[in-house]
Amino acid sequence: QVQLVESGGGLVQPGGSVRLSCAASERIFSFDVMGWYRQAPDNHRDLVAAINSGGTTNYADSVKGRFTISRDNAKNTVYLQMNSLKPEDTAAYYCSAVEGLYTDYAMTYWGNGTLVTVSS
Repeated sequence: QVQLVESGGGLVQPGGSVRLSCAASERIFSFDVMGWYRQAPDNHRDLVAAINSGGTTNYADSVKGRFTISRDNAKNTVYLQMNSLKPEDTAAYYCSAVEGLYTDYAMTYWGNGTLVTVSS
């Protein structure tokens, strides 16, 4: 089964930066889309950023201009660079990968999450 392992979370001050990593157990170009979601306590899990197999990216309005999603195919890793962090960014961040997006057999895989706390 596909495994996704996030790392890089922790405590950071407002205005600071952190880079999250998502290491996949298979070649990431095999996925139609990979992305980052976040979930604060008592909230739904919301899309933060996504990147498809062609390199097209999509961002939530709340993070545009501050976060950047990227990939390193050689390392089978997707990154989320987070700059100018705000307390509102505090959440558990989850990596996801989707295959078969345009079929009836789409599968979504999830990592276990990494916690980012933005606080002074």
